Amino acid sequence: MIEQDKLGQFLLKKYPEKHKVSNDKQLREYVMELKNSHLKKSSPISKIIFDPKIHVVNNALGLHTFVSRVQGNKLKSKNEIRISEIFKSCPEPFLQMIVVHELSHVRFKDHDKAFYKLCEHMLPDYHQLEFEMRLYLTQLECRGKIY
Repeated sequence: MIEQDKLGQFLLKKYPEKHKVSNDKQLREYVMELKNSHLKKSSPISKIIFDPKIHVVNNALGLHTFVSRVQGNKLKSKNEIRISEIFKSCPEPFLQMIVVHELSHVRFKDHDKAFYKLCEHMLPDYHQLEFEMRLYLTQLECRGKIY
């Protein structure tokens, strides 16, 4: 598909529109809506942003960080979710898949069976979306933007 320059056409046919989340405030609302519908009792998330410093080809799609600090005699911890800025222009199912992945890290730190089971609980076609999102990244790297 790449050699015949048909990957972009395939993706556009299956996912004709990009999502409407364009800034950090909207991203926070989007993430919190998913969190509240699936992970009500999990730890709070202190920061949710699109991060321009995450390079998806070399690093990750998004980052979940868990920071513990001692303040006085109390141990304070906070969760942060950072999504690569490249996903400001992608289909909504791909953004949802990345958010589900990062939210699953709030409960499970490792990519183990329980982690992926939670991903599939929140998003039943998680693995198919992850595969197609990787096709999208291949399209970006080899042929450029389609949205």
